Amino acid sequence: MRLRGVEPEDWQTFQAFADHTGDMRAVDRVYPPRSTRWYRETTTGRATAPGEDLDLAIESRETGHLVGSLSTAGVDRRAGRFSYGIGIGHPHQRRGYASDAVGLLLRYMFGEQRFHKCEVKVYEFNEPSLALHRSLGFTVEGRLRAHEFFGGRHYDAILLGMTLPEFLDRWEFPQV
Repeated sequence: MRLRGVEPEDWQTFQAFADHTGDMRAVDRVYPPRSTRWYRETTTGRATAPGEDLDLAIESRETGHLVGSLSTAGVDRRAGRFSYGIGIGHPHQRRGYASDAVGLLLRYMFGEQRFHKCEVKVYEFNEPSLALHRSLGFTVEGRLRAHEFFGGRHYDAILLGMTLPEFLDRWEFPQV
């Protein structure tokens, strides 16, 4: 697996990922059908957007195929924290891509960008993501009750976090 920048040509893969409603709901929300033009323009915007947030494609080293994406948000350099979101396309799930991608992101943000804390929000029904984050060393910090509305009902959002010392208890930085 490798992380790379989002390219305008990635639009077709992102459009295909949106075909799986359950995955869309677990990552963000279900949107109404979007046009090919919308996917082209949105992906081009992602590829060319300036700013501090990272917007990365997750690519299989074996096949060269785009398997998902990872982006940072809520970057607060003064407080030393950031959050992120990750989505793996349905055909590529449960193959270690998310774990590897998050590990690379954490090493970069803690080891190169001097951040002190990573935060992530996971919906209560997304047990695979909750299990992933627990396995990576994240700690549950709180719950936003009835925070999101999907499929006719409200669900809690689980807040998880990892500090730099907690990261260093489980992970190593690359040797120079």
